[in-house]
Amino acid sequence: MSAVMASDTSNERVRVFVRLLDEGTDVSRPTDALDRGNGLFELLPTPDYDVGNETWEFPPGTLVRCEKRTGAEGEYLLALASVLPLR
Repeated sequence: MSAVMASDTSNERVRVFVRLLDEGTDVSRPTDALDRGNGLFELLPTPDYDVGNETWEFPPGTLVRCEKRTGAEGEYLLALASVLPLR
């Protein structure tokens, strides 16, 4: 069994931030993600997600690796890299 498909996979929802592209400044969008275990998260769309309105660095449905960051409001998870699921 691969690490991505390990039995510790859950459907726990967590808050993840995704960078927005083409905004003219560094900005990230919070969204929910499913914790898939082993430090991987599957991004979910926000209720008002519109691909024509914002360009996410990693679109909803992408499996990403995140890193903890610290900001003005405390720690948060930032999506840093997409990961191809192993089949």
